[in-house]
Amino acid sequence: MMLSVQDLRVSFAREYGDPVEVIHGISVDLEKGETLGIVGESGSGKSVLSLATMGLLPRTARASGKILLDGEDILTMSERQLCRVRGRKIGMIFQEPMTALNPSMRVGAQIAEGLRLNRALSRRDARAEALRLLEMVQIPRAAERIDSFPHEMSGGQRQRVGIAIALALEPELLIADEPTTALDVTVQAEVLGILDELVSELGISLVLISHDLGVIARIADRTLVMYRGDEMEQGETEQVLRRPSHEYTRKLISALPGRVRASLEMSDG
Repeated sequence: MMLSVQDLRVSFAREYGDPVEVIHGISVDLEKGETLGIVGESGSGKSVLSLATMGLLPRTARASGKILLDGEDILTMSERQLCRVRGRKIGMIFQEPMTALNPSMRVGAQIAEGLRLNRALSRRDARAEALRLLEMVQIPRAAERIDSFPHEMSGGQRQRVGIAIALALEPELLIADEPTTALDVTVQAEVLGILDELVSELGISLVLISHDLGVIARIADRTLVMYRGDEMEQGETEQVLRRPSHEYTRKLISALPGRVRASLEMSDG
């Protein structure tokens, strides 16, 4: 088992009063080479779950339960241990690439930075590897764009740079937190296609977080539906979408565009 989350509970301290629990006993497993979709509206706890998995919860947060990565519990690791896990075992694609990227650094240098620090590559070798990663995520004219600043690239290109950075240290698990937010439909499809190809080609596991069931339906093998920190249901994506067992999931499906709903119904028939 690549990742096993067991009875995870996360609470946040308040200045006055008792802590507020925002994740209520979530359990979910992810096999190697599998894509897990986590879906729910804003405030459902999706991003908190991903931050807990990365060991990036703020100091005001308290987590209990277990988050086992290859059998090792993330929640019991020291910061030094977590630094060895982040990037090398778990890579993360953040929701908004414009704020995740350093605006004052060229994108090639941002990819190469982690390679030089963690793999002790020379400046020349790190640049060559950064170019290879840009080509892998299908940046047009990668040899020219490697020296671009983030503001000189489109939203879709910046997101691809974020994917390249997340893949630089060859992690076994990739977490993509709303990777298609604010992208138009065409670019959204391209980014999802890249993620799907990378999972197949590299044999990595992917956690895809979204508020959009249509996005999840495209590439997720299994789906976890969350609402206000609770699990509504989980299972094979095909089963969850075509034969949802919870009323909340049925409402999410009813909110899909008619064409998307129709395609699910046709597939079911």
